Amino acid sequence: MQQVKRAFKYRFYPTDEQAAELSRTFGCVRLVYNKALEERTRAWYTERRRVSYVQSSAALTEWKKSEELAFLAEVSSVPLQQALRHLQAGFGNFFAKRAQYPRFKSRKKSRASAEYTRSAFKWRDGQLTLAKMAEPLGIRWSRPLPEGAEPTTVTVSRDAAGRWFVSLLCEDSLASAPATSAAVGIDAGITSLVTLSTGEKITNPRHERRDRARLAKAQRELSRKMKGSANGEKARRAVARVHARIADRRRDSLHKLSTRLVRENQTVVIEDLTVRNLLKNGTLARAISDASWTQLRSMLEYKCAWYGRELVVIDRWFPSSKLCGNCGTVRARLPLNVCEWTCDCGAVHDRDVNAAGNILAAGLAASACGDGVRPQRESSRTGRSSVKQEPQRATAGIPRH
Repeated sequence: MQQVKRAFKYRFYPTDEQAAELSRTFGCVRLVYNKALEERTRAWYTERRRVSYVQSSAALTEWKKSEELAFLAEVSSVPLQQALRHLQAGFGNFFAKRAQYPRFKSRKKSRASAEYTRSAFKWRDGQLTLAKMAEPLGIRWSRPLPEGAEPTTVTVSRDAAGRWFVSLLCEDSLASAPATSAAVGIDAGITSLVTLSTGEKITNPRHERRDRARLAKAQRELSRKMKGSANGEKARRAVARVHARIADRRRDSLHKLSTRLVRENQTVVIEDLTVRNLLKNGTLARAISDASWTQLRSMLEYKCAWYGRELVVIDRWFPSSKLCGNCGTVRARLPLNVCEWTCDCGAVHDRDVNAAGNILAAGLAASACGDGVRPQRESSRTGRSSVKQEPQRATAGIPRH
């Protein structure tokens, strides 16, 4: 058994008073975040001075005392402090080169949310009451919390469709899944969402395509409405509801697929795809976004960590599709429209199944040797190979199955 922190998300239905209080809190959180970001940016570019979290927190106290921003004192102070901590984390990721420079929060495009720590909410008899509120939230308990678990952090949010959600972060005890010797390689695709090294192909549900007509109709209705009008807001929410329906169904199917893969296999091998670069392909960008490979990888990462499985990520430049799984020869060229090809050794390959098998073999080799498998390339400065591998044997030494 291992202790992990898990977030349990539920939908809730606030009263009019609660909705008004939360809306004010969301606005204040956004204002504090943007004002602190503006101050940090100004201090650096005009004075070459870095502003710390402590200095931002002191500035927040002064803002509350000013006549212009006195309304900040009317909402709970905890979500405002958490906004400053999130900004600090954003700068930490930026300086560590893990993320881009923090961006300002938009009233229309950014998610409306507020985070409450243990001092800003009351949890009693399965009911949650937030600071500045007299009544508990009307939560719909779609699944129970772990027995004896108490939330340490609560995040309240409202999506573009107007739905309210509360996420409870709790300590949970998880037992490792039963050990198995099975391993699987996964090749992500568009026609098939994923192809497994076992030869199985998981059909791509194409959730966005299934609702494309409904989405187009809602967007046409929105385009005919006057901006800022009440009817325009209704039409915007109609569009948001279609998007929410697509996202919910996609998330549900990815959860089911990732859970199945983790339960059935001790080792899961995937490719390190650069989805951001792939989205630059105008022809395939919509289909790639709908497939949501990044979300699938994220689910596999934390579920493998939870249940004691091994996730191996092989190098993005590994030629999984062009490599013959029988003799190890790498084809010079393999266009995307070629679904089946024949190697010089006589082996006939299904493009995706062959790629999944090569991904599995490379992942097992990397796991056993403690190093990645990369294709042979030349250094731009030395003109020599950057790795010690034969030019046409990118998987020399990898066991074949």
